[in-house]
Amino acid sequence: MAHRTILGSAFVAALALSALPAHAQATGEEVVGGVVGGFLGLLIALVIGAVVGWLASLIVKGSGSGLFADILFGIGGAILAGWVLPLLGVSLGGAIGGLIASVLGAVVLILIVRAVRRAA
Repeated sequence: MAHRTILGSAFVAALALSALPAHAQATGEEVVGGVVGGFLGLLIALVIGAVVGWLASLIVKGSGSGLFADILFGIGGAILAGWVLPLLGVSLGGAIGGLIASVLGAVVLILIVRAVRRAA
């Protein structure tokens, strides 16, 4: 049932995208390929976010925070690092540097959340 829902959503999204002027001349395969590519990109972001959040949770407290929290910490940490590090003039460069920056951002985010919980 969930498989049909995903396919149905992808079909509806492909139809909606095909109505846009930018996609007026695109073939059906191009539109569906764009939707599938976007879905895969989201899936990859969630998996990498989960791994980054899990690593940050291990560094901060020694065990994971749960899948959903790890994903949020990982993605939030990557956003935080991508915003703060350039302001400080720090550039780690490359894919490995980006992962390290994301883990550092997730660690900082976990510490901020922990401090807010203690204060409340």
